[in-house]
Amino acid sequence: MATTSSMFMYSLTIQPPTSVTQAILGQFAGTKEQQIVTASGSRLTIHRPDPTQGKITTIFSQDVFGIIRTLAAFRLAGSNKDYIIIGSDSGRITIIEYIPSQNRFNRLHLETFGKSGIRRVIPGQYLAVDPKGRACLIASAEKNKLVYVLNRNAQAELTISSPLEAHKPQTLVFALVGLDVGYENPVFAVLEVDYTECDQDPTGEAFQEVEKSLVYYELDLGLNHVVRKWSDPVDRTASMLLQVPGGQDGPSGVLVCGLDNITYRHSNQDAFRVAIPRRRGVTENPERKRCITAGVMHKMRGAFFFLLQSEDGDLFKVTIDMVEDDSGQPTGEVKKLKIKYFDTVPIASNLCILKSGFLFVASETGNHHFYQFEKLGDDDNETEFDSDSFPADPTEPYTPIYFHPRASENVNLVESIDSMNPQLDCKVANLTDDDAPQIYSICGSGARSTFRMLRHGLEVNDIVDSELPSVPAAVWTTKITRNDEYDAYIVLSFDNGTLVLSIGETVEEVTDTGFLSSASTLAVQQLGEDALIQVHPRGIRHIRADRRVNEWPVPQHRSIVAATTNERQVAVALSSGEIVYFEMDSDGSLAEYDEKREMSGTVTCLSLGEVPEGRVRSQFLAVGCDDSTVRILSLDPESTLENKSVQALTSAPSALSIMAMPDSTSGGSTLYLHIGLYSGVYLRTVLDEVTGELSDTRTRFLGPKPAKLFKVSVKGEPAVLALSSRSWLGYSDPQTRNFMLTPLSYVPLEWGSNFSSEQCTEGMVGIQGQNLRIFSIEKLGSNLLQQSVPLTYTPRKFVRHPEHPLFYTIESDNNTLSTSTKQQLLNSQPIVNGDGVQLPPEDFGYPRAQGHWASCIHVVDPITAKATLQQIDLSDNEAATTIAAVSFSSQSDETFLVVGTGKDVTVSPRSFSAGFIYIYRFLEDGKELEFIHKTKTEQPPSALLGFQGRLLAGIGNELRIYDLGLKQLLRKCQAQVVPNVITGLQTQGSRIIVSDVQESVVFVVYKYQENRLIPFADDVVARWTTCTTMVDYETVAGGDKFGNLWLLRCPPKASEEADEDGSGAHLVHERQYLQGAPNRLALMGHFFPQDIPTSIQKTQLVAGGRDILVWTGLQGTLGVLVPFVSREDVDFFQTLEQHLRGEEAPLAGRDHLIYRSYYVPVKGMIDGDLCERYSLLANDKKQMIAGELDRSVREIERKISDMRTRVAY
Repeated sequence: MATTSSMFMYSLTIQPPTSVTQAILGQFAGTKEQQIVTASGSRLTIHRPDPTQGKITTIFSQDVFGIIRTLAAFRLAGSNKDYIIIGSDSGRITIIEYIPSQNRFNRLHLETFGKSGIRRVIPGQYLAVDPKGRACLIASAEKNKLVYVLNRNAQAELTISSPLEAHKPQTLVFALVGLDVGYENPVFAVLEVDYTECDQDPTGEAFQEVEKSLVYYELDLGLNHVVRKWSDPVDRTASMLLQVPGGQDGPSGVLVCGLDNITYRHSNQDAFRVAIPRRRGVTENPERKRCITAGVMHKMRGAFFFLLQSEDGDLFKVTIDMVEDDSGQPTGEVKKLKIKYFDTVPIASNLCILKSGFLFVASETGNHHFYQFEKLGDDDNETEFDSDSFPADPTEPYTPIYFHPRASENVNLVESIDSMNPQLDCKVANLTDDDAPQIYSICGSGARSTFRMLRHGLEVNDIVDSELPSVPAAVWTTKITRNDEYDAYIVLSFDNGTLVLSIGETVEEVTDTGFLSSASTLAVQQLGEDALIQVHPRGIRHIRADRRVNEWPVPQHRSIVAATTNERQVAVALSSGEIVYFEMDSDGSLAEYDEKREMSGTVTCLSLGEVPEGRVRSQFLAVGCDDSTVRILSLDPESTLENKSVQALTSAPSALSIMAMPDSTSGGSTLYLHIGLYSGVYLRTVLDEVTGELSDTRTRFLGPKPAKLFKVSVKGEPAVLALSSRSWLGYSDPQTRNFMLTPLSYVPLEWGSNFSSEQCTEGMVGIQGQNLRIFSIEKLGSNLLQQSVPLTYTPRKFVRHPEHPLFYTIESDNNTLSTSTKQQLLNSQPIVNGDGVQLPPEDFGYPRAQGHWASCIHVVDPITAKATLQQIDLSDNEAATTIAAVSFSSQSDETFLVVGTGKDVTVSPRSFSAGFIYIYRFLEDGKELEFIHKTKTEQPPSALLGFQGRLLAGIGNELRIYDLGLKQLLRKCQAQVVPNVITGLQTQGSRIIVSDVQESVVFVVYKYQENRLIPFADDVVARWTTCTTMVDYETVAGGDKFGNLWLLRCPPKASEEADEDGSGAHLVHERQYLQGAPNRLALMGHFFPQDIPTSIQKTQLVAGGRDILVWTGLQGTLGVLVPFVSREDVDFFQTLEQHLRGEEAPLAGRDHLIYRSYYVPVKGMIDGDLCERYSLLANDKKQMIAGELDRSVREIERKISDMRTRVAY
């Protein structure tokens, strides 16, 4: 298979995966504050919980280019900083630390122990750490366990020993935890099954009798080896272990969680067992047993407790009572185990309890939750069950225990963190008539599922919105003296006058400020120590602190057309094209420079930079003229107003701003000239601080209106507010320091300025029409805004109305009671003491029932109503499987909604009793659906599509064409085209692309004269297809369930033959090749993004952008594949990628090239996520790579940022 390709794509992630597979807590920065480190797919993220505001903010996130399987935090004795151990698919154990001063992860150790990849016998699946930080155990699913001893050397650096083996062949590991034994030899507890006898017994009896054991492995620090210390059989259903505090704090040992029971076990104590309480209620099955899916132990002064979560999401508080001695002190011997219902939270993959009294729930699906503890459930009237009522032997029977779920009392939700996991389908469409399309997706599961609309923008916090007497032209804010902390005045300029408002407890008009109120204003500035400047068309007004006013009048028959100021300098442009320059004297008065400088054209805008720290003046004045040029003039006393450089533009400049901003290239800050043009284009160029040369210009189209620019400050950093038909903010990304330009999710503004007062220390003030608005921007981290509409069940697929901004979703949940069955149960039984209380399903889930399906169809309006407009429930245990909007030419091209369902479906092994195709008519512009009829099919339809005015349906492995009849659908044509089950259909012309559940895609042609469907090309690799799209007539892009993306192309000759006129007999009689179609598809590109693609489509994401492929992943990933236009770019990025693989090796020790080629060698794809790590490299490495590529660092960074900004966010 050739690794070169004639087609290259650049892969970029727009939104990293949001599902959290692992979350750990620790003091990773070395301070008292706790941080949370989460793993999402291949990304490692550190979050800072803020207990004062009850928020979680992301500090830093990094892609490790490997699959993170386990995380653990550990701390060496006597240290105050936690390190992180990563178990990944690299066959290596990685120890990293977080360095807060540089905001990055630093790798300390990387020890190889086995092959890479996720394998049965290579450690990495389980990881446990001794609580005192002396050793860690990393284990595989079978056979192998390695113990590493952790210590520190004379320089107080962390050291790691060579591994000690604790292997046992033919043993499966189910769970692993470090025991708390104080400072005795470290002990690790493992749940194991020895399958030696099962393997050799063909009758299967040995399997029925096999035992699960709890085994203790002890690391002897003196002899430096591991021994198997103790083993005892436990309940066969046990699947989870939790560490019980030991030493001074508790009895040590473990909690073993199994089906319907929790047992306390330790080598020198008796076993104590309690059952897991079951929910009581009319709709609950009293026989259903629960198991524990997540748990956390929390230690407080002199006490500890466990919070364990069942698969319904119910939290139970488990405590251990110890025998007390005569003086009332606990002896370390266990008396009993107690359990009681605590609260219900979403089902979690991990729970973390913070010392500040918060609970972080990393949800399995849907948003992650951050709760605050109100109380610990000690004094409520929930029934407490203890181990005295239950036998310790797992085989003995006992009476089950029950509880009533209730609304939360002990924890209170303070923040919900957006997560789009699992993301099941997505469409990109522009329904709001913005300049850029929005992304619509369905995600979540059960009652917590949502329909989400994502748009590119920053979240704006609106503070004030008040109407003014007439429409203002401009607004400024100013302090009175230099040392003021907050602004004192808001100055509004109207066509015929100026209004001054003072800022205090309230904002009110003031008249005795010295400002000229009868003329409009061009600029306002606080000058020197305590003076103010007002520039108006007839002159400059200098207002001293004692209210003395100096006026500089304009020469006769001229007026001021543009002005710029800073705290020591003023420059104005006259209508005659002259520039007058003033500088502040030592006595605080403004001195005019003798000569005026004449410009060739009319001046449209001016800009002086801020006075740099320790200087008396800004060195440069930027002048924009209507001949489409910007000139940089020197303000040096030796060469005042002399030309330094000129830049030609595509249109006349409408705004200029010289400002210093943080810069990723130099690592410090750099002086930039920001230019806005009348054509709505924004340019940013680097201004050399010595020579005044302009270089490295980057452009961006903002909108059709002329661009205006204002210097503002966000999060203590300088930023630029750019206003056109939309409002944009240019800022440096908090993590990468790259310059970002993002639209604000806000009304379009006409003018803006910084605003600072006691109530709002860092805000902005703007004009929108006749309104004055004050707002602030809180979050710079995420530039995708989400709005969500709640859905009822897990969404499966959705489709858009062909004309109106409406969507239709199908939702279905397995093993869930449908609404009608639930109602029957409620009506049939007499309700006793609180059994009939109906709890909100979004918090408590739906009642479960084996073999039942709950399913519905929704009409969703995400734009105007932002809600679901109609819900149609399916009855008779049917579940919706697929949906399409089809226009039938037999009904004069009217569009109908077609829904495929299955009855009594079992997912695995696949079985069903029937399938149906429902037809609905759109009423009231699609806001309502009317049922027409349904047609029975042998199997549930798995794919539907409109095709040449008829319906194309994939039913099992058959492809059928139906037309609409009065009573039911009429079958017109059918053919068996794939071996297993059709999962997707795409079409152009008379060509159909059919995807199979496990045999990739088949190209089929429909011959109208013969009414035949003929497959003519298929694939050589068995791909388990999840989604496909046609890139062009011969090329198809798709994803499979192992997390690959690929592009396949039909050979041109085969494609032409298939489209030849006639009956298609030449295709039917062509010789089959290896029991397949006569032709084979060629692989054009292949890439492993490490998330299962659930949708892919060819579309644009930004206004005027190129066509790209946008794909979404199950874990909430949003990614794009951008086609390269020139071979030169391909070579550049390929070389850059090779250098980065060497210089910036992945954090967890995985080889980047092998990682991206997990199943098939990577082909025709360049990893943009790796290329974007260039800006985070140290300066010497950047220079070295730039030297190798024969480019400057700036050029490389510009190329990388252009690849993203031209097509995506």
